Amino acid sequence: MSDLPVTGPALPAAVPTSESDIAARIGLRIKELRDKQGLSMRALAAVAGVSQPFLSQLERGQSAPSMVTTYRLASALGVSPGELLPVVAGEPADPVVLVPAGSGRLIPVSDRPDSAVGRALRFQDDSPLQVVEYVVGPGEHLTTWFEAVGETGVYVVSGRLAVEVDGGAVHRLGPRDFLAFPTGTRERWSVEGDEPVHLLLSVAMPSGD
Repeated sequence: MSDLPVTGPALPAAVPTSESDIAARIGLRIKELRDKQGLSMRALAAVAGVSQPFLSQLERGQSAPSMVTTYRLASALGVSPGELLPVVAGEPADPVVLVPAGSGRLIPVSDRPDSAVGRALRFQDDSPLQVVEYVVGPGEHLTTWFEAVGETGVYVVSGRLAVEVDGGAVHRLGPRDFLAFPTGTRERWSVEGDEPVHLLLSVAMPSGD
């Protein structure tokens, strides 16, 4: 799935409830942070590695960012990725959070039409912990370079996954294997074999202290 085209009202309700509302709220947040830092749209697009027309679509709520784009924009703006994503109606304010099976925000990994899609289990600006679940088939695109924005762990529930570390080894993970790497590590994944891989990605964001 690619960055998602969205139609609907430009301004969301107080708490976004639809994909168009969520996209509009994300766009407003990106523009707010960009203006606060005195960045032009062209400057932010260049730093984040996206095109200026696409950034304009994001800010106007006409598209919703993929996981890759969210991380790139957050890094360029100096905020955590969760700070770009709004709280959705129905998400509990209670500090004890249950995410039932089948719920959670779906976010494509990259901008390609055949991109794998993650289910955000914990991805909020008030938490240093980010957790995303993936169930990725062999035909879905997953091989995109990421730079870890915090201490990162990958746990494979089932299937087989290759994790290539930039300038380092390729780690081949099977069921119940766990791989951890520090902030700043560049890595990319690929599914091995003909079976889907089910995995959990966890990121502990660095303290702002």
